[in-house]
Amino acid sequence: METDDKRFPLRNTESNHSDTQVWNWAQNAQLGDRRAVCRPESEAELQQLLASHSGKVKVIGSRLAPGRMLKIDHQQDMLLDLSQLSGVLDSTDNSVTFAAATPLGKVYQTLSEMGRMLASSPGVISIQTLAGAMATGTHGQGLQQSSLADEALNIRMVLADGSIREFDRQHPWFGAVQVALGSLGVVTAVTLKTIPSRIYTCFKNAVSASNLEQDLYQWNENYALSKAWWFVDEDQMHVWCAREATSEEEQVYRLNYGDLVKQADSDSSLNNTIEQTLEHMHNDTQIRGEGGKQFKTVTRFKDFSDVTGDIYQVFCRGIAVPQINVEIGIPLARAAEVIGKIKRWYAEKHPHMHYPIILRCTGPSSAWLSPAYQQATCFFGFVVYYADDGSLSAEGTHFLSEVEKLLAAEGGRPHWGKYYDSHLYHWRENYPQWDAFREVRHQLDPQRKFSNDYLSQLFD
Repeated sequence: METDDKRFPLRNTESNHSDTQVWNWAQNAQLGDRRAVCRPESEAELQQLLASHSGKVKVIGSRLAPGRMLKIDHQQDMLLDLSQLSGVLDSTDNSVTFAAATPLGKVYQTLSEMGRMLASSPGVISIQTLAGAMATGTHGQGLQQSSLADEALNIRMVLADGSIREFDRQHPWFGAVQVALGSLGVVTAVTLKTIPSRIYTCFKNAVSASNLEQDLYQWNENYALSKAWWFVDEDQMHVWCAREATSEEEQVYRLNYGDLVKQADSDSSLNNTIEQTLEHMHNDTQIRGEGGKQFKTVTRFKDFSDVTGDIYQVFCRGIAVPQINVEIGIPLARAAEVIGKIKRWYAEKHPHMHYPIILRCTGPSSAWLSPAYQQATCFFGFVVYYADDGSLSAEGTHFLSEVEKLLAAEGGRPHWGKYYDSHLYHWRENYPQWDAFREVRHQLDPQRKFSNDYLSQLFD
């Protein structure tokens, strides 16, 4: 069995500091020549660059996305590094305006120091830029919220001709601008709605997956925030369910100087399942011993315990490791049906499982291109990690291909910032505002300055 190197590209593991190419973060795609990179130090300088540049333009952000989204196609094209446009620009009692290239970790730290938080649950990785995370529909978990983009009150953008446009929630095109894949203009500032910081207690359990079709709804209806890992081989679930902390729990947290509080009692019931998963991962990556960060992502599930902390301490705990990540959103109302189909498919085919299936549910989004647009959604996440030599498990990637076909056939909507096979999806059927978004794109960028081959194939 061979991997599809075009769809699931291998990593470049050679350390060559003289390389003239810019690579994405995972080092599996070249984005363009280093000479194409421009780093404006101000919004005014950015305006001048865009107004005078005749080629295509792509913003590279933190470069976490697949290369096809970020790459340029011709020598006269430009790669924009906006890292100088970072930090707090303004704040009110109920909002904070950040420069668009502010890393999410800095956004969360700033809000915590203010005693504030976003109403949306964070994604697990915090090295993303704010604008990049919004542009791809980054989300957390919990039916009372949706994507990060849904917390935006105002989005400031520099257009292809260098002019500035601002879009607030009353603007008829706001839904297009929220999640735009970098195809409308260059976002320079985002005003986010904030609420007083809350402390949560997260209860962690290992349970059978036999009742997952019913349990998934119970977890999400009974708790503000819920996330689950499905170890299909062992028919096991690891479940996190969080509610606001009681006054006693919050007092203990405050006495711990605001650090995450772990309960003294730990649960070892998942340890055997974790050992089996680690064995699969070691075999797939041919990495022995303790291994690297990818193994820590599951090792920390051993001897787990309940915790109390703020939303970022509890849920924004991802480890950035090069990987192939596929995530598909399914309407929550149909999640049980799809889970049943995955169970039957697995029982019949016995595909190789590299990593547990990650389940996160969110409420409806107002962003036209959000996978959760207008409907509560269950996101099914799948991961295959790279080996040290940059290769991928052929069985692992075969599993990704097959399970994506299954979910796409069920009307799934893929996460834009992850890997997917665009040929599997019927975009107009999946997204009611697809043509409306294309019209906004035509109005804001008629010359397609912010396009590349990937976006042209997608929209044109």
